[in-house]
Amino acid sequence: MTRPAPTSFIFPQILNSPDFLRYLNPKSQPSSISSMDAVNSLDVVDETTSFQVKSFFESAPLLKDADSISGKLTQFIHQNFSLPGPRRVVCVTSGGTTVPLEQRCVRYIDNFSSGHRGATSTEYFLKSGYSVIFLYRRGTCQPYCRSLPDDPLLECFKLTSDSSIQVHESHAEAVKSAISGHHDAVSGGYLLKLPFTTIFEYLQILRLIATSMKILGPNAMFYLAAAVSDFYVPWESMAVHKIQSASGPLDMRLAQVPKMLAVLRKEWAPTAFCVSFKLETDKDILLEKADNALKKYQMHAVVANELSTRKEVVILVTKCGKVSVYRENDQSVVESPLIKLLVEKHSTYIRDTNA
Repeated sequence: MTRPAPTSFIFPQILNSPDFLRYLNPKSQPSSISSMDAVNSLDVVDETTSFQVKSFFESAPLLKDADSISGKLTQFIHQNFSLPGPRRVVCVTSGGTTVPLEQRCVRYIDNFSSGHRGATSTEYFLKSGYSVIFLYRRGTCQPYCRSLPDDPLLECFKLTSDSSIQVHESHAEAVKSAISGHHDAVSGGYLLKLPFTTIFEYLQILRLIATSMKILGPNAMFYLAAAVSDFYVPWESMAVHKIQSASGPLDMRLAQVPKMLAVLRKEWAPTAFCVSFKLETDKDILLEKADNALKKYQMHAVVANELSTRKEVVILVTKCGKVSVYRENDQSVVESPLIKLLVEKHSTYIRDTNA
């Protein structure tokens, strides 16, 4: 797979740096804090948010395969450091989180997110020379699968007379393109896919990713397209078994999910370039809320999209102003010009940070 490198990459030689060695061996003595980290550490998370975040993680169920995920992240980041030429890494989050109502979950609260934006954006980031950590909801859209039907296994393949399986002629080109693109990205070490289902899994994995990517400094990007639940049922107050309908009407109080954007931006990966998303059904409040997110959480950019027009146009909100981004035609997708614009802004950020 040919991968054009983004322009204006400024990447420190950190394979043998004390910070990277300390990252690979956290038990080693901490190195001195860089001037950039010192500046960011002055702007800390407020005590209330810090307490809420700490309480959330302490009460959350243990993340399954946490050691395996950490190992994959370490290997992926080290591999991208070792590749010839400078490389940026973006974490793309995709799909929606579920909110379990029982510890042995039968019922849960969900949202409609299909993961299309995250999966499509991942393709364009890869085309732009980025390596991608794709944090996605199980069962949602995957990179390189946009041209495939809803049930590709049954619709794209057919049985021959000798009971062999062949690709149906009408889907041959789409299947070939999907397999080729996915294989090249994964086998080449450019794409790492990590699945989640619940709000607990999502935030625990995001924390692992962010703290692992911290070593990348400004060459790291977060593209937070996942639809993250605003409310949840705390694990310790959750019913263990299936809630019985015979008990009568269900009256349940949901707690608010702590604002992790502040912690991500100020503690987990303080020098990364951060892009968050704001979706509203009321266009009259959309830009106001996007502006508030930009200022409150110190995002570098906020992608504002109205529900009814989100596939045709989005508005990129930055401290420099607002830019409407349209898809070029009926056959194209809005993610193409959006990623191009974000790559340019990330280049400027890296250049300014390293100046």
